[in-house]
Amino acid sequence: MGILLFLSQAAVPLVIFYIVGFGILQRRPVLDDFLDGAKKGMATVVSVMPTLIGLMTAAGVLRASGFLDFVSSLLAVPAQQLHIPAQIIPVTLVRLVSNAAATSLVLDIFQSAGPDSLEGMMASILMSSTETVFYCLSVYFGAARILKTRYALSGAMIATGAGVLASILIAGQVAGK
Repeated sequence: MGILLFLSQAAVPLVIFYIVGFGILQRRPVLDDFLDGAKKGMATVVSVMPTLIGLMTAAGVLRASGFLDFVSSLLAVPAQQLHIPAQIIPVTLVRLVSNAAATSLVLDIFQSAGPDSLEGMMASILMSSTETVFYCLSVYFGAARILKTRYALSGAMIATGAGVLASILIAGQVAGK
């Protein structure tokens, strides 16, 4: 365990020294390259910020308005047939948009059912095996100014479905033992 701790603490300084040393050996103006990269990074942040604000606002509105509870109640019967607890439905839906809002819902599940419950384990596995699809697509494609996303959305939704299925199966196996 001590060696892992040492390696994790030494990794960042070693990478920084490697990059600076490589730049110096290549006779690159390291500071100028760093400042140019920082300027481009700030420009990217500024261009992506409206999308981020819109997504965060949408996630908050969905949760506060009761629409998320309404959709969850509509999906409760089909979800029950797939052995998905009712508390997992909102997490699955919100996870597509916002990690922070989904984490908040998972913490609510932990408080009500416990982290070692079927719902808690399923929510934990779901959070680690799915992605914030709409957030990532809008931020990354928006930053790169890609308008035609081709199969990115369908591929991401299939991967999310696989993550949800994995969370159901794995948590069911663990809870069944």
